Amino acid sequence: MNVQRLAAFSDGDTGGNPAGVVIGDRLPAASDMQRIAAEVGFSETAFAAKLGDRWSVRYFSPEAEVPFCGHATIALGAALAMHRGDGTFHLSLSQAEITVEGRRAGPLYSAALQSPPTHSAAAPAARIAAALDLFGLAPEDLDHRLPPARVHAGADHLVLILKDRAALAAMKYDFVRGQALMRQEGWVTVLLGHAHTSQRFSTRNAFAYGGVYEDPATGASTAALAGYLRDIAWPHGGAIDVLQGDDMGMPSRLRAEIGPLRGSSIRVSGTARIM
Repeated sequence: MNVQRLAAFSDGDTGGNPAGVVIGDRLPAASDMQRIAAEVGFSETAFAAKLGDRWSVRYFSPEAEVPFCGHATIALGAALAMHRGDGTFHLSLSQAEITVEGRRAGPLYSAALQSPPTHSAAAPAARIAAALDLFGLAPEDLDHRLPPARVHAGADHLVLILKDRAALAAMKYDFVRGQALMRQEGWVTVLLGHAHTSQRFSTRNAFAYGGVYEDPATGASTAALAGYLRDIAWPHGGAIDVLQGDDMGMPSRLRAEIGPLRGSSIRVSGTARIM
């Protein structure tokens, strides 16, 4: 089985988040997809098969299936453009119908996804306390303009926005304890972030849920963050730029465009490079 390897949301010809892409006539059995994802070893591998005028898609981390993965979708969009030419591709996920655009851009590919619908809710105090304790943080480390929230754009994430960039750079947590907490709460990632301006953020994503300590670029949580900013009437001006992966030495760049309708899809775009 041919596995294509691309880095999504790259910073030009460097950085980005590696993803596996498998395109076939039909989807393998779930056990085979899980095995292949573990063998590939990237945070996500996307599996796609043509289904009428759409592509049936499932996503697997090394240890678990996830309902939606943004960077693997960007990688899939690039792979489809590579083999089928530039275009917009309709995807049927386990819980949503979305699209991804893929276009050749010199030695790179540009891609943009339309996320599943978004929603957010304030995180309960006990859950916030558990997450802060996991990361060795205190309530005074938080940016209280952006209160902790459970956010969703195809999958659930916890968002913690920190006052200081240095605190974000120092992110660390106990993997085993973090995995137990994230799986218990259904947080596919915990997004720690810092707002440089109202439209420019740095983020880090703990992904113990899927068996990975940290993701260098996370399109699903970026879409969920953008939807949350819209929900709280943050002055986003219609788009945010997200810097991720810098603290891992894997610089990644994501852009999220935010429409006015609460709960509607978020457009997340970036480039992808062949590895």
